[in-house]
Amino acid sequence: MICLSNLTVRERTEQQELITLSEYACKAVQSEGRDRAEEPCPIRTDFQRDRDRILHCKSYRRLMHKTQVFLCPVGDHYRTRLTHTLEVSQIARTIARALRLNEDLTEAIALGHDLGHTPFGHAGERRLDRINPDGYKHYRQSVRVVERLENSGKGLNLTKEVRNGILCHTEGQPADTLEGRVVRIADKIAYINHDIDDAIRAGVLCEEDLPASTRSILGGRKTARITTLVMALVEASTDKNDIIMPSEIAAEFKKLSAFMFEAVYTNPIAKAQEGKAEELVGKLYEYYLTRPEELPLDIRCTYEKEGANRAACDYISGMSDRFAVNCYEKLFIPTFWTEN
Repeated sequence: MICLSNLTVRERTEQQELITLSEYACKAVQSEGRDRAEEPCPIRTDFQRDRDRILHCKSYRRLMHKTQVFLCPVGDHYRTRLTHTLEVSQIARTIARALRLNEDLTEAIALGHDLGHTPFGHAGERRLDRINPDGYKHYRQSVRVVERLENSGKGLNLTKEVRNGILCHTEGQPADTLEGRVVRIADKIAYINHDIDDAIRAGVLCEEDLPASTRSILGGRKTARITTLVMALVEASTDKNDIIMPSEIAAEFKKLSAFMFEAVYTNPIAKAQEGKAEELVGKLYEYYLTRPEELPLDIRCTYEKEGANRAACDYISGMSDRFAVNCYEKLFIPTFWTEN
């Protein structure tokens, strides 16, 4: 029997996880580890440490000035990429706690899942994906951020479980851990519902425009819909080695998602500025592709090792909306001559 009094705080937490978490949860002591071995923290588990590294990194702070859906909105209450990330984290943690999964791992994945998003949201992503020979997907870039770009090119040296969850949060192969799969569905629950909220604020739609069956089955308000989706997910997934949504709820959620793509995500009012944003991103990419000597020093290291396409892509994708606009103005908009 282990004597807890002789253990560090971290070791006591790890032992507690083995006792209290679900048999399907990913325990910190069972992590596959990091690419570079490190001395363990005496207080925090590896997953807690990963969460803190993400929370304190520069890419995370820049999310506050990156578009979620509405570009350059007038008003303080529209979501940004940062507030979206926090809402995903909250929903994912609620699900993880209810299923007795590892809440620290879940939170780390949720906080890091969008670090690779471009300025101007999916408009910037689409442009880089078209013009970069290697393509561009924000979930792959998010992993690149934590592995290669942060910490002056050293990366954050996160555990494999966190990086896998970030990589698999959008499409393709499900994450290896249930915690990663929780973040994947929590991301969609968060953005569909808060985008409805923002679209109503913008006058693009009202609650009554939502499909009648959605309002009946999922709920007529944001809180009710999120509660319905989370409860259904928890009830269906309890004591199972998978994250499951009941078929009726899943079908209605899919219908709501399709409605949002038609009513908001491709709405000419909501997306009126996206053409300009794509053009801006494209012009910046072309500029730095031919002038790599003007890239910041840490990005020039990427240019020397991986070429101009990769370096230009890394630099532009890391920009906030306002930094990209300022950069564009500096490079392409003439300034007025002033006398000394």
